[in-house]
Amino acid sequence: MTASSNRAEAPSAPRHPLDPLTRGEIDKVSAVLRSAPGFHERMRIVSLELCEPPKEIVLGYRAGDPIQRAAFVVLLDPRDGATVEVVVSLADSAVQSWRRLTGVQPALTPEEIVACQALVRADPAFSAALRARGVENPETVTMESWTLGGFERAEEIGRRLVWTLCWGRNEPDDNPYAHPIDGLCAIVDLNSMEIVRIEDHGVVPMPKAHGKFTPEAVGTLRSDLKPLAITQPEGPSFELDGWELRWQKWSMRIGFTPREGLVLHTISYDDGGRRRPILYRASYAELVIPYGDPGPSGYRRNAFDIGEVGIGAYANSLALGCDCLGEVRYLDVDLCDNRGHAFTIRDAVCIHEEDAGLLWKHLDAQTGHVEVRRSRRLVVSTIVTVDNYEYAFYWYFYQDGSIESEVKLTGVVVTAALPPGESSPYGRRLTDELMAPHHQHFFTARLDMMVDGLDNTVYEVHTESPPLGPENPYGGAFVTRATPLLCEAEAQQLIDPLSARRWRIANPAVLNAVGEPVAYTLLPGENVLPFLRPEAPLLRRVGHLAKHLWVTPFDPAERYPAGDYPNQHPGGAGLVEWTRANRSIEQTDVVVWYTFGSHHVSRPEDWPVMPVTRAGFMLKPDGFFDRNPALDVPPPERCH
Repeated sequence: MTASSNRAEAPSAPRHPLDPLTRGEIDKVSAVLRSAPGFHERMRIVSLELCEPPKEIVLGYRAGDPIQRAAFVVLLDPRDGATVEVVVSLADSAVQSWRRLTGVQPALTPEEIVACQALVRADPAFSAALRARGVENPETVTMESWTLGGFERAEEIGRRLVWTLCWGRNEPDDNPYAHPIDGLCAIVDLNSMEIVRIEDHGVVPMPKAHGKFTPEAVGTLRSDLKPLAITQPEGPSFELDGWELRWQKWSMRIGFTPREGLVLHTISYDDGGRRRPILYRASYAELVIPYGDPGPSGYRRNAFDIGEVGIGAYANSLALGCDCLGEVRYLDVDLCDNRGHAFTIRDAVCIHEEDAGLLWKHLDAQTGHVEVRRSRRLVVSTIVTVDNYEYAFYWYFYQDGSIESEVKLTGVVVTAALPPGESSPYGRRLTDELMAPHHQHFFTARLDMMVDGLDNTVYEVHTESPPLGPENPYGGAFVTRATPLLCEAEAQQLIDPLSARRWRIANPAVLNAVGEPVAYTLLPGENVLPFLRPEAPLLRRVGHLAKHLWVTPFDPAERYPAGDYPNQHPGGAGLVEWTRANRSIEQTDVVVWYTFGSHHVSRPEDWPVMPVTRAGFMLKPDGFFDRNPALDVPPPERCH
């Protein structure tokens, strides 16, 4: 550990094939790219990350084995709009492959967004439109650059376009989202870095009331909160060795990519001295936010925060006592900008333990004897800020073998102005002048399962009441039905809480003590579907949102549910395209894709900053163990 913080000391050289790229490796890849025959100085690096090796190499790796490392790079050539995929060998300092693509748009880069906004602020026509709305200084305008989605004009197809949403600041420390500048935006071509057109749909009065939420702005704060200390005098129970994390009986490897952010690899549980795998890789592969306002300033608000932007570069540097509490360890992550310069996000990943309430308990009423155990969980988390929203991603590991994934949504809601006396059916009024459009957040988790081995089968499991008769003579019986999902078409499913539907991922080749296949079950949480008409342009681009569950046979090229390049893509890529083959998914290496939606009809209580909203799912052992695996947790020291 470093002396100044709880930051884990990152190894200067990779110790494992899955370790994220180091700064030195990023610099080496950049040097190789700059000397490559096809490289041009105007090319932008969209992403640069570890080229993950094949599973057989990872699973067969032993400490001390030689490591062959490669990087996968996505380049953008603004001269002709081409996207270039490059694989660079670090061992040979050479380009292994160079693939030029046309007709696709890679994700936006932070540098492009900054340049776009500077361009718009400096435009005389845009400044004149701002002055008509009472904004004299364009530098006071907060601007967001959103992709154009499926709303390009016919003559604009193929151009790399964004549109700008704007808010004003009445004071330097003001909350800009209190002052939406509605009816005005610029359409910008990021390749030529020129304004294609300015759209002005008429002046809407800009709300004046501030939306500050600092302690000084709030005023009198609560004074009845007593100190709450979380201490571990002997230190945490987990061990962090580079990117390998071990806690209780759990072990895993932590990864990080510029597109997905936090990634977890090779998650396993030690059962009686036998390390049993559960997940090979777990990540969030897409985040789609459709908005429900059809007005001229809102109909294009549809964001793919992972596929169009990439959340890794927007990870926060987390602070002890604020974002994380307790005996915390942090991991830094190394990324690079679009010129290939490495940079580090300090304390981007937080690891800690926390009390999780009751683990199990029983009181013997006859003898009065009680046995009770407290639950403790391991938390691995990261928080990203994408414009106005914060997304906090948590992976929880419990002593009973359960895994929970939770996203906490907070930040500031997107706002629009309401003319005096008006309302909108497409949003909720926050103040007399301000409304928040209805919207949804859809998270797709990619779960590369490995339940006691690579060959798994997924079952749909629900509960039903048999008809009256010998099986149900009194009408109160109910049974569970498990149906194996044998092909991709059968595995495209929706949640059904009224039948208690869940999905069991089993290994038919490994039986437990009662002769059943060992398994983990995916338990859905709160969920919803998108409110998109069949004719909606967005629906073609988010076909994966039509179902909550998809299952595919593992293919290393199939990483993202809306396709590799959803930015301005017309649709039909990703899961919709892959599953047309209707491949077999029986007793094979499967990937489970689970999508859950957070339905946000904003409340006045969400203003000026939004309390956390939670969404997620659980993976629970279902016959994976022969009995309660948490029996060996010791009782609390002080339990009366």
